[in-house]
Amino acid sequence: SLLYLQEPSNKRVRPLARVTSLANLISPVRNGAVRRFGQTIQSFTLRSDSKSPSCAQKACSRSVAPTPPKRRNSVLWSEMLDVNMKESLSTKEIKRQEAIYEMSRGEQDLIEDLKLARKAYHDPMLKLSIMSEEELTHIFGDLDSYIPLHEDLLASLGEATKPDGTVEQIGPILVKWLPRLHAYKGYCSNQLAAKALLDQKKQDRRVQDFLQRCLESPFSRKLDLWSFLDIPRSRLVKYPLLLKEILRHTPKDHPDIQILEEAITIIQGVLSDINLKKGESECQYYIDKLEYLDEKQKDPRIEGSKALLCHGELKNKNGHKLYVFLFQDILVLTRPVTRNERQSYQVYRQPIPVQELLLEDLQDGDVKMGGSFRGAFGNSDKAKNIFRVRFQDPCPGQSHTLQANDIFHKQQWVNCIRTAIAPFQRSAAAAELQELPELSEESEENSPPAGRQAGITDMELDENTPECGSILDSEEAKGLKTHRTLPGHRRSREKQLSSKRKETLV
Repeated sequence: SLLYLQEPSNKRVRPLARVTSLANLISPVRNGAVRRFGQTIQSFTLRSDSKSPSCAQKACSRSVAPTPPKRRNSVLWSEMLDVNMKESLSTKEIKRQEAIYEMSRGEQDLIEDLKLARKAYHDPMLKLSIMSEEELTHIFGDLDSYIPLHEDLLASLGEATKPDGTVEQIGPILVKWLPRLHAYKGYCSNQLAAKALLDQKKQDRRVQDFLQRCLESPFSRKLDLWSFLDIPRSRLVKYPLLLKEILRHTPKDHPDIQILEEAITIIQGVLSDINLKKGESECQYYIDKLEYLDEKQKDPRIEGSKALLCHGELKNKNGHKLYVFLFQDILVLTRPVTRNERQSYQVYRQPIPVQELLLEDLQDGDVKMGGSFRGAFGNSDKAKNIFRVRFQDPCPGQSHTLQANDIFHKQQWVNCIRTAIAPFQRSAAAAELQELPELSEESEENSPPAGRQAGITDMELDENTPECGSILDSEEAKGLKTHRTLPGHRRSREKQLSSKRKETLV
């Protein structure tokens, strides 16, 4: 599923200059790459958005109130109709025309913003040598080349509009035009690197001062530069909503019905292709930023990754901040470092392949987290929102207790890891079932009662993860199989299993 983001509005919003970091507000990112990137770009520290000292002094010396931001026309389509025309249309048809008008108006606003990004930001910074042409090309991409693309749609909608302001049929126009949005693959794939470069350049006082002046100008509508650069992406993910809204208010006997359904299929395919390309680009972006302290940490599954399932900031048992990446085949824990103003991620301990990964969903208070001075004087050191990841084979001896910001973030991590390891556990469970006849003589003697085993499953599984029951059973079966084949360690193994029944093993 995709995250449907609204386009930047003309509402007055709190200036980004007052924001220090959004990292703690952003949940770990997962699902489609368009959605992931919409969250990822916000997780960068916006240190450079604060005002420079010189700018602050100028602001204090001003006696005139700042010019109010420019506001866009928000008139509804029905408000432009005369009384007689409005009475001749059904309520359903008015809503359909409203939805079509919203699409048309959105295209016009997008074109204006793309032109503004070039005229008010790119060209002045190039002319004043605030940034080099190469840097501006990297940040802005080929943004202005998409203006004719949207002008074509706007022109087609204009031609289809009758003198009374209504559009009879929009489906054929959309079916013909929507495939052209594949042109955004390159732009969306480059956005993560573009945002990183822009944040780096904001450390330059000249860049910072220029962007702050633009932010205070009425044309910006209190939006920063990145908001304008991100408008095409937010517009892309809005098209399915717009089309479904038009379809919802279209009569069943209207010729547009089947064509609009085809248009929705087309835009979903376009976004899926962009997601795939974007995911590969995002994945490679972070792989290139990994630093290894030991050659043994390098794993071909990292370099071969094409998808990043989940990533974000977590804390370890000592209270140290880690940045964790869950690629499709391997989990990598890192420490964020900055070298020569370049953000990197130093690999922490040995990466854990997904097929060897064991997840433990811990209860609040099961573990005491260190690194807290205040915790030495109370119960505040009892950690909440924690889970543990480790190798299934205890030989590597690596176990990591991780803490999320809140229960929502923890659940996202747990669900994402469960989804990643589920295919490997199902195949392992199937292999074990084939071997069960050979162990049937000992299974009744050495296994705990079935009712007791089922009780553990019923009490401790998360209600939101219905598939985990069978997975849990397979893991317990795996543990029982292990100590059955090693009779000398049977009793100690049973004690370990009983001590862990308060934890959920996935």
